[in-house]
Amino acid sequence: MRIALFLIPAFMILFTGCKSSPFGDRVKGPFEGNKYESNRRFYRAVGQGQSRQERIALQRAQVRARAELAAQADSRIKELADDYVSETSYENKAEITGKFQSLTRAITNTQIGELRKIGERKYLNEEGEYTAFIAYEIKRKDLYEFLNRQAKSNPSLTPEELKLINEMLDYQIKRLEDGE
Repeated sequence: MRIALFLIPAFMILFTGCKSSPFGDRVKGPFEGNKYESNRRFYRAVGQGQSRQERIALQRAQVRARAELAAQADSRIKELADDYVSETSYENKAEITGKFQSLTRAITNTQIGELRKIGERKYLNEEGEYTAFIAYEIKRKDLYEFLNRQAKSNPSLTPEELKLINEMLDYQIKRLEDGE
C-alpha cells in the first residue's frame, strides 16, 4: 500500500514532465501534411485570414495563399533562369534573368485560370471573429505554359529574349512530362 502511494505521484510527475515542451503545445491547423505541400508536379499554398467579417477573412486568406504561391514560383523561376542562362552563351545574362523574373512576378500577381482551390475552412470564435483558411494549387506544367503564352504576348521582350524564355520554359515542361 505504501509503495502504491509513493509510485502513483512519481508516475504522475514523470508523465506530466514528458508532455511539456519549452516551446508550448503544438497546434495542428487545417490543411497540413503532404497533400497541401508543393512537390514536383504542383505548387501549393495555404493562406489564413482573420476579421470580424467573414468575407474579409476569406479575402485575406486568398491574398496570403496567392502571395505564397507567387513567392514559390518566383524563387523557382529565378533558379531556373539563372541555371539556364548560365548554360547558354547569351551576352546580357543579368538582363534576361531580370526581365524573366519581372514577367513572372507580373503573371503570378494576376488571376491564373488554372489555379484551383483545394480546400476552404472557416471558424467563428467566442469574440465573433472569423478565421478562414484557404488552400490553392496549380500544376507546374500549367504555370509554365501560362508563362510561355504571356511571354509571347509581351511587347517589351526582344526576339532573342523571347526565344531564350521559350526554350527555358519548353525545357522545364519537357522535364515535367518525362518525370524528372
